[in-house]
Amino acid sequence: MTSEEIAAVVAEIRHRVRARYAKQVDDLPDFCLPSLTPLAQARDAADAKVAAIGTVNPRPPGLVSDVVQGVKRLVSRALHWHVREQVEFNRAVLTYMDRTLAALDEQNRNLLLLARACAEFRRFGEFTSAWQEWRKGWEERWAQTEVQFLRSTAELQATFQHRTGQLESTFRDHVNSQHADYLGALDRANLDIQKRVWEDLNRFNREYERLIHTELRLIRQRGVAGMSAPAPAAPAPAAAPTPTQELPFDYARFAERFRGSADYVTASLRFYLPYFEGRTRVLDLGCGRGEFLALLAERHVPASGIDSDPESVALCREKGLAAEQADLFAHLAGLPEASLDGVFSSQVVEHLPPARLPELVALAARALAPGGLLAIETPNPECLAIFATNFYLDPTHVRPVPSSLLHFYFQENGLTAIEVHQLAPAAEVFPEIAALGQVEGLAGFQQKFFGGLDYAILGRKL
Repeated sequence: MTSEEIAAVVAEIRHRVRARYAKQVDDLPDFCLPSLTPLAQARDAADAKVAAIGTVNPRPPGLVSDVVQGVKRLVSRALHWHVREQVEFNRAVLTYMDRTLAALDEQNRNLLLLARACAEFRRFGEFTSAWQEWRKGWEERWAQTEVQFLRSTAELQATFQHRTGQLESTFRDHVNSQHADYLGALDRANLDIQKRVWEDLNRFNREYERLIHTELRLIRQRGVAGMSAPAPAAPAPAAAPTPTQELPFDYARFAERFRGSADYVTASLRFYLPYFEGRTRVLDLGCGRGEFLALLAERHVPASGIDSDPESVALCREKGLAAEQADLFAHLAGLPEASLDGVFSSQVVEHLPPARLPELVALAARALAPGGLLAIETPNPECLAIFATNFYLDPTHVRPVPSSLLHFYFQENGLTAIEVHQLAPAAEVFPEIAALGQVEGLAGFQQKFFGGLDYAILGRKL
């Protein structure tokens, strides 16, 4: 046999001996207690022998057996005094063996406790070393965790500051937007309040003027009633020549040359469109070639015109415009009261006798409904340039009408909110007048005496 095989056999024998005489401890695999089982078995065998002293061995039943057994019992009783000491000794030995087993068992328990204590101490040492190693690793991990925590905290702080800045910027923008909306709403509310206040003031002003006009008319009527019978009226002055009268030239060609083309007149009349838009019935006194009627038709404003020249009326009808030949005084007198929403007259009143101007304004005011508009355009006598150029070119012109005179006639007939606008600035027509305004000290003179060649006066019925 080889040495390895011999070593294996010896290890096997040692293992069997230990398995027979050693006691393995479950929680201490490296610690074995001596087994007391062989001693207990020997004690039990000795105890059995002690208990068998004085007994007769059994034999097969029969007469001989009975005789033999009887002899044996007799001999056993006879020798009892001789073996009594041996029996007591045997019993004492058994008692000693019991107490030895008990002492050995207690010793095994103590050895086990000692082994466990040693194991605990060894484990404590291992635990201490393991604890040192674990603490070292834990401190390293703690340092890494602390670094990561600080880095995460810094990132969170940066993110928080960035988010806070965004929220603050958004909140500031939102507040500014709300403030702007509030200011806009406040401005709109203020404008609306101002608009309503002005509307109320205009309404109160119209009511006040209507009341004053009514009172003044009553006072005049009472004064006239208290006076004596009036003297016979003076004969009316002869009417100045008009285009309806026989003239030694073509008046339509004359107007085309000296007043301007239809496009030029249309462009100048666009000034009145904002005042007449939305009105329901407009009358054009002296509609001529129908430039203003065509502008109103483009804006879908119902309008009609009258003119004393049959050629002008025929030209308007060719354009599809509502026009008729009539005398303006007779036509206005035949209209129902408050039947018109607007009356327009351009370059007409300077052709009429001055004494009939109040009648024209009175008839137009009578035909207007409350809130109706009367607009009259005529050459501006405050502009000295018209006397040297355009006014006396037309032989049918009677006399220029100052704006203050028409303003008075408007007031006398219950028209309010009167506006006067100068049109066709002379400086745009005559370069000499424009140069005059550039001379130092003459700008005011140029503006006062060389303003608009024409003027427009507008009034609204109370």
